[in-house]
Amino acid sequence: MWAVFALLSAIFAALTSILAKIGIDGVNSNLATAVRTVVVVIMAWGMVFLTHTQSGLSEISKKSWLFLVLSGLATGASWLCYYRALQIGEASKVVPIDKLSVVITLILAFVFLHEQFTGKSVIGCILIGVGTLIMVL
Repeated sequence: MWAVFALLSAIFAALTSILAKIGIDGVNSNLATAVRTVVVVIMAWGMVFLTHTQSGLSEISKKSWLFLVLSGLATGASWLCYYRALQIGEASKVVPIDKLSVVITLILAFVFLHEQFTGKSVIGCILIGVGTLIMVL
């Protein structure tokens, strides 16, 4: 089931890029990011209440709070940079560079989470890197 959600994530991420590029025309990128963020917050809390999982809020550990807040800050920084890049650049060039996050994530997962870095992972990272370079040049 995780693969279905991962594929849906990729589809929605692609739609996000196209819709955002159209939507930020003539709008400050920081303001556009703030509008998008409000929509995401409403949608996320809507899902929490729809699934009746709000009671789990009090069960979140201090460590989890810390890392969820840090993740939120990283997400915010990513979105601000992404929207600015998308506003001043072409989507067909910005999005592939943004997707280098896949390579960076694999490296960070190896270093900090001690996940396996296999031969397939190395080849995949190289191909993504080369493919990105080809697409943006």
